[in-house]
Amino acid sequence: MTILIDHRPEFGFEVEEKVSNDKDLVYNEGFEMPHANAFGHNFRDYDAETERQGEVEDFYRTNHIYQTYDFVKTMRAEYGKLDKVEMSIWECCELLNNVVDESDPDLDEPQIQHLLQTAEAIRKDYPYEDWLHLTALIHDLGKVLLDPSFGELPQWAVVGDTFPVGCAFDESIVHHKYFKENADYDNSAYNTKLGAYEEGCGLDNVLMSWGHDDYMYLVAKENKSTLPSAGLFIIRYHSFYALHRAGAYKHLMNEEDKENLKWLQIFNKYDLYSKSKVRVDVEKVKPYYLSLIDKYFPAKLRW
Repeated sequence: MTILIDHRPEFGFEVEEKVSNDKDLVYNEGFEMPHANAFGHNFRDYDAETERQGEVEDFYRTNHIYQTYDFVKTMRAEYGKLDKVEMSIWECCELLNNVVDESDPDLDEPQIQHLLQTAEAIRKDYPYEDWLHLTALIHDLGKVLLDPSFGELPQWAVVGDTFPVGCAFDESIVHHKYFKENADYDNSAYNTKLGAYEEGCGLDNVLMSWGHDDYMYLVAKENKSTLPSAGLFIIRYHSFYALHRAGAYKHLMNEEDKENLKWLQIFNKYDLYSKSKVRVDVEKVKPYYLSLIDKYFPAKLRW
């Protein structure tokens, strides 16, 4: 059912709210998708002639050349140690105020606003799925890899669409043409449909291109977050557009992946279409999200 609510001070902005029930694994109607992004173009239009078109394409060229199987193994071994800093989830949110994602053709706002816009939009339509609200808030926190305290990794090693390495690069991946310069492209061990994997092996056993998604997944998992498996799945694969938009790589999924994908496809709507120049009042919503952080995470995390 649908409940129309008056302005509530604990929310960042006024909306129509829907009550969760067993049929919630479909898109609700409370959140209306905008017709255009912050620049007046279609969302994820990588060919639109905007001031950011050139830099976004340059980003993907570099990304596709250097994201190899060996590179990902090296980065996972290094950053999986979680020995860079110790801080809370909210401290990490505030650290992202200094970050702008160069791979994103839809928005150039500080990341903290994107996180809160996504979380607040989901909160209105799924008021009882608090794990999903928190997942939305933290899904991009891995972008702190761009910060000097984490080694100030280049953008191509932190942001952008993700994809499996160790098997053939699917043609649905944005700017696929640049993979021809990737060292794995002509490697017979990695350039077939299965490559280094087995059919139905499960995505947990697949190496994804290195970046903020995989890093935040490692942070949450190794710090013993109590988020459900669907939350961890969303964190690790929210940039895996070849899967949840184009349907590629499903031959690598197991049954748990298929169930979690339903939640990821719901989440993706809000992650993508909530991007806006309308800012959320951070101080107004902060107490609510701090309560969720306390529920699902320890006070301090290793990063």
